[in-house]
Amino acid sequence: MDVDAEQPQPAPQRLFRDCAKVPDYPFSSLDSNLPTELWNWMDGQRKSGNEVLAISHNANVSDGWMYPTDIDNTTGRPIDAAWAESRMRNERLIEIKQGKGQSEAHPLLSPNDEFANYEMYEALLGLPADVGRIDRITGSYARQALKDGITLQDQQGFNPYKFGMAGGSDSHNSASPYRQDNFFGLHADADGTVERRFAGALIGGTMDVRLENPGGLTGVWAEENTRSSLFDAMYRKETFGVSGPRIKVRFFGGWDYDKNLAAAKDWVKQSYAGGVPMGTDLPPMPTGGLGIAPTFVVWAVKDPTSGNLDRVQVIKGWTKNGQSFEKIFDVAWAGDRKPDKWSGRVPAIQSTVNLETATYDNSVGATELKTVWTDPEFDASLHAFYYARVLEIPTPRWTLIQAVKAGIPPPDVVPLTGQERAWSSPIWFTPSTEAQKSAASGMTVADLKTKGAATLANPELKDLIVGKAFWLRNNVTGEQFSQNFTEDGQMIVFRVGANADMPSGFGNVARDGSQGRTSAYRIEGDKLITLVSQEPYAWTFHKLGDTYYAARSNEFGYANYEIIAAPQIAVNPLTAITNQFSTELGLNQQQKGQILPILNDEIAQLQALQGNTSLSGAKKLEQLRGIGVSFDEKVKPLLNPQQQVKFQALRDALRARVLGKIAEGAGAKLEAAADAHLEAMQQDLQSAKAKLEKAWL
Repeated sequence: MDVDAEQPQPAPQRLFRDCAKVPDYPFSSLDSNLPTELWNWMDGQRKSGNEVLAISHNANVSDGWMYPTDIDNTTGRPIDAAWAESRMRNERLIEIKQGKGQSEAHPLLSPNDEFANYEMYEALLGLPADVGRIDRITGSYARQALKDGITLQDQQGFNPYKFGMAGGSDSHNSASPYRQDNFFGLHADADGTVERRFAGALIGGTMDVRLENPGGLTGVWAEENTRSSLFDAMYRKETFGVSGPRIKVRFFGGWDYDKNLAAAKDWVKQSYAGGVPMGTDLPPMPTGGLGIAPTFVVWAVKDPTSGNLDRVQVIKGWTKNGQSFEKIFDVAWAGDRKPDKWSGRVPAIQSTVNLETATYDNSVGATELKTVWTDPEFDASLHAFYYARVLEIPTPRWTLIQAVKAGIPPPDVVPLTGQERAWSSPIWFTPSTEAQKSAASGMTVADLKTKGAATLANPELKDLIVGKAFWLRNNVTGEQFSQNFTEDGQMIVFRVGANADMPSGFGNVARDGSQGRTSAYRIEGDKLITLVSQEPYAWTFHKLGDTYYAARSNEFGYANYEIIAAPQIAVNPLTAITNQFSTELGLNQQQKGQILPILNDEIAQLQALQGNTSLSGAKKLEQLRGIGVSFDEKVKPLLNPQQQVKFQALRDALRARVLGKIAEGAGAKLEAAADAHLEAMQQDLQSAKAKLEKAWL
């Protein structure tokens, strides 16, 4: 069952654990086209003794209906814990790749992923040729769903998107093509000849067959090759999806894997014993695990009849204060390539594809890649997920292969080459209640209203926005950027770097800002509406005193943004400070790995303290002293004597830079209280401020 053009639905496959009690007829769209009705039927089968699971169909053409975060579009029902539990109980796996492209990631949802632009397929199936609807990307891709899932878990206590990875073909023939060099179409005579395929036949009026590609496959790690064992492995999500070639990948997570484990003969046995396989949650963090980060064992081997392997990546997602983020780590790669010093990215592998003959050779790449990798940016207070992605070297796409054989130009609507790949199921991390409580909490709209903040009405909002420009700071990350709004409804975001930690839902602002690409905005009532593709994001602005805060509709009630005065430097202060500590102290690589996470943690605490309007200046100074003592105790033992002297001056200057204004606001209160202890703290801060002026200005 495909997606209906009038009412898009996830259209899953149903699998039974055994055949002893299967029903006479399967549940189909003739019974209902509502996924919730399918789940109810599956629950009924389970009560009758039939274990069953579903694999959802290709999300990339679901028009955003596959992964909702607020309302189930098929029923109008709010997404809640019961809905999430029902979905996860039944739809254990998702189809990450099939003949109509991949559903992992989209370049606008994952702008820092250089490999996201792979086998894209944008169409609404069965849509009449004169209807102007366009397939929505938000809600249609797995990685964003994984990020939304952990954000829902963090904010509302449930996660409907803890799924595993699978692949399929969606072929409507009696056989399915899985290889670029043997692609024979997916829809009988509609695309069954080279002539039909290269003519760009439109199946159902919207499906351009030139965009089709070989189907994917599902890999299962089961104890034995029996129906029940395979089903059990799929139900626990110990699965992976491949784009076609039979690449194999394993992915384990734990807390104390030895860095040399991958070289052991029994590394698989040790990986199971010391952690968990793909598809499940990391075990609880060890007691007293300060400074511990999760470690992952990843292994991949090539298909003997396909291209060599380029690299293995770990994709990480995390959430904080209603925002979600992602980052891609190259963890193992072929050859002697060196990661970029600044971004950590491994350069592209050489392409051996001969475009004239549509051939390639395996003179580059590796047959096997494996490593043990530890998350260098782990925060024990944040929800996170990790999964592995394996890339082959570039190989010719079927359109190039068949064009060369036919002696005609290849279609110019698709790439000539591609990098086949595999995706492991994720591993999730859930922070302890204690760790979450210890983390600095963000500002919410409810907090602002409690403090007496006023929400800007339509006239005030127009006066603030239309024809204006201002700087915003994301108080979650510290990133600061300029937003410009023209009088005729166009906007742009400036000063965002390619490696900036931008939360979900901004699109490719680094590219757009550097190239001058604008997008539309509008004001509806008391909301500013900005767009990524056609997806609207609503901003509300709130004024507290002389400060404006902003909240976005996809950030669960947090007012994470603050309008700030135009800064003298455009760089994220966190980045500037981190760079200064690293350079001026002369840290070696080991010290950087130990100290910079501690520094970033202190900066985050200082920024949270600065933004906490509920505390008096005196209380802020008191907490500032406590943060400093804790930070010093952690860092000083890691430095040599010469570095300790420089460190003392730098950390004093840093504290004054971030909280210098607190001292000014607190001074009168401290004098009135005549508290000698707090007077001493104020003097310390003013002294640090003087050092700051000398060191920084």
